[in-house]
Amino acid sequence: MRKHLFLIGLMLMGFSLSGCGYNELQTTDEQINASWSEVLNQYQRRADLVPNLVNVVKGYASHESEVLTRVTEARARVGSIQATPDLINDNEAFTRFQDAQGELSAALTRLVAVAENYPQLKADGLFRDLQAQLEGTENRIAVARNRYINAVREYNVTVRSFPTNLTAMMFGYKTKPSLIVENAQQITTPPKVDFNARPPGMPDPAAGGN
Repeated sequence: MRKHLFLIGLMLMGFSLSGCGYNELQTTDEQINASWSEVLNQYQRRADLVPNLVNVVKGYASHESEVLTRVTEARARVGSIQATPDLINDNEAFTRFQDAQGELSAALTRLVAVAENYPQLKADGLFRDLQAQLEGTENRIAVARNRYINAVREYNVTVRSFPTNLTAMMFGYKTKPSLIVENAQQITTPPKVDFNARPPGMPDPAAGGN
């Protein structure tokens, strides 16, 4: 008898939790964790490209020391932040992480733009391969960021809405930070390089070298 009452109690509790949004909170929270992990994976992919990209540019444009140093330092700042899944539960650390990634994005854009002034660098097969990988990674970052933003939006609405907000308070669910959209064009747009463009002062081959 007691066993039956216990089972009935569990069933009633299950229906109660489902009706008050507990399961929805669980689901949306897991969506955030999964989408955030993908953001971190893509940012790590980009960070891994930086040393080789800097080295190949240095081989042709070693005197562009300011640009090279800025990229190296920006990557170091990104690496100094422990990028773990728990980062989304620490607003201050999350903001520092975003700022560091934004600095690296800007530095990489400048580094790739430098290649416009060095025809031999633009023609280098390794550079072209790295640039293509970087552009592909920036696209993946943009997609991963968008998924995370949408997942956070859905979760935060659930946490703030009645009656699920009562369940959220009961079980300790709190709103999570979203990725900023300021300077989104700079952060998420892949750097473009026109390998057919001529640096200023170079003659047009089609003009016969005149």
